[in-house]
Amino acid sequence: MDDTQIESAQSALLNKTQQSSSGFLIPINDVLIPTAVIVSVAVLLAVIIVIYSNWCRRKSPENDALAPSIVVYPSYGIKVPQMLSKDIAFSLPQLRGSESLEDLVQEEPVEDVGESECGGNQLTGGRAQAHRSNSFSGYSLGMIDPTLYQGALQFEDEPDFPEGHLGRIWFSLRYEASSEKLVVSLLKVKNLPSRTVGTANGCDPIVRLCLMPNGRRYQQSRQKKKTCNPFYDELFVFQVNPKELEDHILKMSVIDTGRGKRRQVIGHITFPLGQLSAQFKTGDLTHHRIDLEKETQECVSELGELLVSLLYNENQHRLTVSVIEARNIKFPDERQDSFVRVTLNQHYRTIKVKRTTTVRGSMEPKFTQGFHFNLTSANIDVTSVSLQLFQPGPGYSKGDKIIGKCVLGSYMFARGKALTHWNTALASPMEQVQQWHTLAE
Repeated sequence: MDDTQIESAQSALLNKTQQSSSGFLIPINDVLIPTAVIVSVAVLLAVIIVIYSNWCRRKSPENDALAPSIVVYPSYGIKVPQMLSKDIAFSLPQLRGSESLEDLVQEEPVEDVGESECGGNQLTGGRAQAHRSNSFSGYSLGMIDPTLYQGALQFEDEPDFPEGHLGRIWFSLRYEASSEKLVVSLLKVKNLPSRTVGTANGCDPIVRLCLMPNGRRYQQSRQKKKTCNPFYDELFVFQVNPKELEDHILKMSVIDTGRGKRRQVIGHITFPLGQLSAQFKTGDLTHHRIDLEKETQECVSELGELLVSLLYNENQHRLTVSVIEARNIKFPDERQDSFVRVTLNQHYRTIKVKRTTTVRGSMEPKFTQGFHFNLTSANIDVTSVSLQLFQPGPGYSKGDKIIGKCVLGSYMFARGKALTHWNTALASPMEQVQQWHTLAE
């Protein structure tokens, strides 16, 4: 085979290969475009099917049953299906506040009215009654006779008040012999002095009630803010044995609670219950209005006097009691030796006891010793400090003889100068306040 034939064969083979390649590429391009169109259409159909399925599922009745119930209130003149919710039975707890006297009088007629043991009409149905109380006494008042308090609403004001007047308090009393309860209705207080001279209604008063002589159980009214003529309209109940009723004295103290936690006693009233023994036996209601007074001045003691200093650290909750000196001591015998025992009490319970060193051979001993006691602001009203002056026994004997004592504390425990000293010291934190106190037996 010559060269010409070989070249012809190669040329023929090359042409055949090109034709085969061209024939193979053309079908591939023709297939890709329709395939892409078909896939896009399929995806679009799938999306449409999913959306349609979700829409059908939302409209199905089964899902309506699972949906939360909605109460529909139809418009006027249009009938709309309603779904009613089932009533839930419940009851309100008993109130622990005071009932308004006016509401008691204007109460709707009750279903049943029975004769009470005190001779009046006693409520046996209708709204439950409540009364004011605190942690020291919480006696159940039960059903209240509305006629008991009708007279309280008819108190007439007296427009004239004397110069230097501290205030006037209106209240009613009734004793229920069958239940041994003394019911006190506190109506109002008028003409209280403002804590700042030249300002009006600068007073945030509360009223505290207790039965003397012990005064351990007391009750307290609600606080009235920014008023010198507070209206309370509250009830208080004390459990008192009828045999001991005439020996008790009702004491009310009006206290200004403004300026943070500082309290200032404005005045007191004392009402001996013995003078109403006849009315209490018949269950009659008595109305009273009495002017407030300051504490009576203490009698001069022949036992001696004690100079005491108080300092209260409000940040550290610490009370410092300093026994400085004594004077005019009346010793039981010729020995002129003495020491002072300082006792911190809360709720008449002894918390801590400390004592000074013994000073010998002096009618006016100089002790000059201070003692620290922990005292939080929450316990101020239930705390007292007792200072007792002793003459030690001879030698090492334990026959110490008490010469006299004085008690400093809140209005529950102290009176007169002792109460004023306590209130002044606690109202002036970080300030040392000194006061001479007469010794009592």
